[in-house]
Amino acid sequence: MRHRLEYAPVWLLVRVLALAPASVARAAGIVLARMVYLLHRRLRRVGMRNLQFAFPQMAASARRRILRGVFTSLGRQLGDFCRFPHYHRENIWQLAVYDGFENFERAQARGKGVLFLTAHFGGWEVSSFMHALHGHPLHILVRPLDNPYLDRLVTRYRTLSGNRTIPKQDFARAMLAALRAGETVGILMDQNMTPEQGVFVDFFGIPACTSTLMARMALRTGAAVVPGFCFWDPPLRRYRVRFEPALEAIRTGNEEADIVANTAAYTKVIEDYARRYPEQWLWVHRRWKTRRPGEAPLY
Repeated sequence: MRHRLEYAPVWLLVRVLALAPASVARAAGIVLARMVYLLHRRLRRVGMRNLQFAFPQMAASARRRILRGVFTSLGRQLGDFCRFPHYHRENIWQLAVYDGFENFERAQARGKGVLFLTAHFGGWEVSSFMHALHGHPLHILVRPLDNPYLDRLVTRYRTLSGNRTIPKQDFARAMLAALRAGETVGILMDQNMTPEQGVFVDFFGIPACTSTLMARMALRTGAAVVPGFCFWDPPLRRYRVRFEPALEAIRTGNEEADIVANTAAYTKVIEDYARRYPEQWLWVHRRWKTRRPGEAPLY
């Protein structure tokens, strides 16, 4: 019953935003997100703490501007996510455009599958939706939401254009099968991990426990690792889905060292994008929560 009660206002919100024009849905999403910014003290505190770690020389007022921008970005994506059913291959250009699509084509032509290196950045839900509408569906690694009704709703929207979700409890076998079939798997690898799940690599100069999944899969299968990020372009008034050239795998013959080195290289790509577009990365996540034994907590 509790889950049903929690789900009802979310379902109503999605329905209302889905019926609104794109500009109205975005504006409403931004207003809601800014309300969360004002009311959710813990998220503000985490965001400001992370920005202090990343940009220690930056003025507090500038960090606050970035953090407000993060909530604007989240609200914008909320409005666009709710309107996914309105889009199809002929009109998706109104929402997002490609930038560097040839890099994906070259990676796909290798025939060993493609791993999208991406993050909670800009319109990450938009990028997978748009790419699938153009005939390139992804397998998306996800963690099921705690509310089963909300989880079904989000999954339905994520798969509207042909994408398929991979639950974390069955990820290894499903990912291997997809890559061996020459398909594409998207991984958001900017979240804090436990020591059993990851390794410590620098992120903004601070060791962060980071998933090794992408590095292990790339080394095992030979799949191409393509950085792909979706960011809002203000002059264009649309999202850009940018694909960078595939990253060459580091292979020295020492598997564990290679896993760490490749994970560090992937994390550096995410850091570079967060530096270039700081208002569009998810600073409210406790990215440095896991510490090495004996180290003091940072939050």
